[in-house]
Amino acid sequence: FTEADFYQQNFNPRGYLEDYYSMSDGKKGAKAFLMQNLRSLHKIFSLDELRGGTLIDVGCGPTIYQLLSACERFQEIIALDYTDQNRQELEKWLKNEEGAFDWVPVVKYVCELEGDREKWAEKQEKVRKKVKQVLKCDVTKANPTGPVSLPPADCIVSTLCLEGACKDLPTFCSALRNIGTLVKPGGHLVMVTVLGETFYAFNKQVFSCLCLQKHEVEAAVEAAGFEVKLSEVQPYTESTECMDCQGVLALVARR
Repeated sequence: FTEADFYQQNFNPRGYLEDYYSMSDGKKGAKAFLMQNLRSLHKIFSLDELRGGTLIDVGCGPTIYQLLSACERFQEIIALDYTDQNRQELEKWLKNEEGAFDWVPVVKYVCELEGDREKWAEKQEKVRKKVKQVLKCDVTKANPTGPVSLPPADCIVSTLCLEGACKDLPTFCSALRNIGTLVKPGGHLVMVTVLGETFYAFNKQVFSCLCLQKHEVEAAVEAAGFEVKLSEVQPYTESTECMDCQGVLALVARR
């Protein structure tokens, strides 16, 4: 199983972004996967109760797609990731530096879901303004952001993170308990999790994935002290060399 130090040494954020988030027709499987996840997040962050002061993004990687709907509902966002180069790549975009990844096609798609494709520049600005901190985290630690302690947030979102970070089901359950401490009682957990996947690949590097089923994820979420409010699977049917995902679970739970 590709553990944390393998990510630190081998995960190339740019290669990952170009293969999975470029929205190019040449990468049909990745594009379908991304659009499906954007639609799920749009639906989730349209729910009335999903709003508040602070949102923590656990395992943000070098990406912002998971914040594009959420940024309309929360006042400030804290992004957490284990891998230094992912946080640097994200910071580059947040600071609008030259050579940052171009998220515009993705932002436009989300704006289209929200009813106005032309609001894309405004939305980019909103994300840049609302992300207040980008911090290191380790979901296998009891305090994932240690030595920093964050006040509990209104909501945590974790997309495509835990299944890549946890080598087995007990580790996954324990990671959920750890990140659960980051959300206040009455607050929400939002997850987008791949099901039935054992690997994903890009740049000639293969990364392991914990092969999960819907009922296992739901049980782990409940064991971490949450009540599942919404749990929907979208089957994934594209044939692609770069991953063996069978479906994606979108889940909302309340602590």
